[in-house]
Amino acid sequence: MSDVQTETHEFSAEVGRLLDLVVHALYSDREIFLRELVANAADATDRRRFEALTAPALALPPDASVRIVPDKAARTILIADAGVGMDKGELAANLGTIARSGTRRFGDAAAAAKPEEKVSLIGQFGVGFYSAFMVANRVEVTSCRAGSEEAWTWASDGAGAFTLTPATRDAPGTDVLLHIKADAEEFLEPIRLQTIVRKWADHITVPITVATEGEDKPANEGTALWRKPKAEVTAEQYKEFYRHLGQYDEPWATLHWRAEGALEYSALLFVPGARPFEAVEGVRESRVRLHVRRMFITDEAGLLPPWLRFVQGVVDTEDLPLNVSREMLQATPVLARIRKAVTNRVLGELKTRAKDADDFAKLWENFGAVLKEGVWEDAEHRTELAGLMRFRSSAQDGWTGLDGYVERMKPEQDAIYILTGDNADALSRSPQLEGFKARDVEVLLLTDPVDTFWPERLAEWGGKPIRSVTQGGIDLSKLPVTAEPEGEAADMDKLLPALKAALGTAVGEVRATDRLVDSAVVLAAAGFGPDLQMQRLMRRHGQAGLGLPPALEVNPRHPLIRSLSKQLEAGTDLTDTAHTLLDLARVQDGEMPSDPAAFARRVTAALAA
Repeated sequence: MSDVQTETHEFSAEVGRLLDLVVHALYSDREIFLRELVANAADATDRRRFEALTAPALALPPDASVRIVPDKAARTILIADAGVGMDKGELAANLGTIARSGTRRFGDAAAAAKPEEKVSLIGQFGVGFYSAFMVANRVEVTSCRAGSEEAWTWASDGAGAFTLTPATRDAPGTDVLLHIKADAEEFLEPIRLQTIVRKWADHITVPITVATEGEDKPANEGTALWRKPKAEVTAEQYKEFYRHLGQYDEPWATLHWRAEGALEYSALLFVPGARPFEAVEGVRESRVRLHVRRMFITDEAGLLPPWLRFVQGVVDTEDLPLNVSREMLQATPVLARIRKAVTNRVLGELKTRAKDADDFAKLWENFGAVLKEGVWEDAEHRTELAGLMRFRSSAQDGWTGLDGYVERMKPEQDAIYILTGDNADALSRSPQLEGFKARDVEVLLLTDPVDTFWPERLAEWGGKPIRSVTQGGIDLSKLPVTAEPEGEAADMDKLLPALKAALGTAVGEVRATDRLVDSAVVLAAAGFGPDLQMQRLMRRHGQAGLGLPPALEVNPRHPLIRSLSKQLEAGTDLTDTAHTLLDLARVQDGEMPSDPAAFARRVTAALAA
């Protein structure tokens, strides 16, 4: 092709930095380039097979495979597939850009990783294609999209730019041609390539061959691991398949079973041992892969509910037609029954493992916030999930559940008390807890965003209502204090109306409280409606008008309050002081003063007095 037809494009700054990181930070683990390129080729083959179910013209050739062809004389390795292929735009988009967050986090992880951990980083952060530059000083990708006759070649030396050139290819699919570096000649040996395929891709069901002495020789067994009896699968095989799914830690749980009878399916699922990197934040769909008679159909079948989206793996069934469409998947009762059975099996595993508190804590620290979503949105499984929830507590270290809390409740206590916020350590020092600590009453400390919502749906546990300590109207008088409060109570008859008059509509009420010990004031929500944390969340989303003004609760025994009572008796104007008290209460709860500049002026004047 002439140079006139060649288009040159600059990599984004993120990709340029990424290539440098891959080549230098992970230089000693270069064999994984083949794992990543073979996995890409196998996925492309699966995608074409799926598209052919509704577009027969795209059908795979009967001998479709992933071919690996080393050429010592030319110092090249070709990885060819008959997959779905890419058009010009897809080549530029898929090989020329990457998410900024992925690049940054990949760099941080590569810098901190131990040598034995670096092998996992490329796949974990979704940058597999770029690993080719660890062994190649130039990469050429020629691809033809299935259903099209037009082919293009993407080429780059990894130095900051890539080219797109019209090309020819006899059939749809992709050829990746690597020009091997002088110090990577080991990868031109067929036996070395076969060893890598056996190690990393033996389970891939697409045939993989390595050209040896002019003949394509099989390099993988292509066993559908989930179809084999559990007793015949080794721990190493499970581990390799787990790696293929894009997970690079040790799984917390491995679930492998076959259901027979009215409903037949095989499943191999993993609960990860670490929180995976999410290239797209906020994705809530399960990505468990659905196969029909070993053939990949989709990873968008919703085989598990969103609150189990961290579970990875495969479900393979005989009870769906091979030509099932995405629309049919939403309506078929067979899939609904599979979803229910698989969900119950995973939930049963979690309930069994929850009996070991230390073991279950590892899962909870990674995925507890996700499981709590089910308490909010899944009425069918709400009670089971609530029994699995774990919390930090004001009364003890470590994690505790609702059952443990109820067992420790005082005889006079009639509710389960919670406090929501952003940080457990900060919550444990909150003035909101002073009265509860003085009575040795435990409060659960909730720090996940979803904690603002699920208590509304669960409402009670063990016959005890769940109440936020910031909710107004909590009566602690039935609970005896462990030590009598110090100091005489101020005369509040005149002080409370004066503070309310000064604050106006900024507060719904000013009242005395017995739930403070060391602090002068604290905020409380109205006796009905959302608690303070929910109101803060609504304000962040522009819904400030939905919450009622808070109540300002005042500690009658605090020296400052006693002093203010005396000042009022002497005729002092307490308007500025009242607003300062309200802002102090806001600051104590992690909020900003309503008018920071005015708050600073009032505090400065008070300090100068």
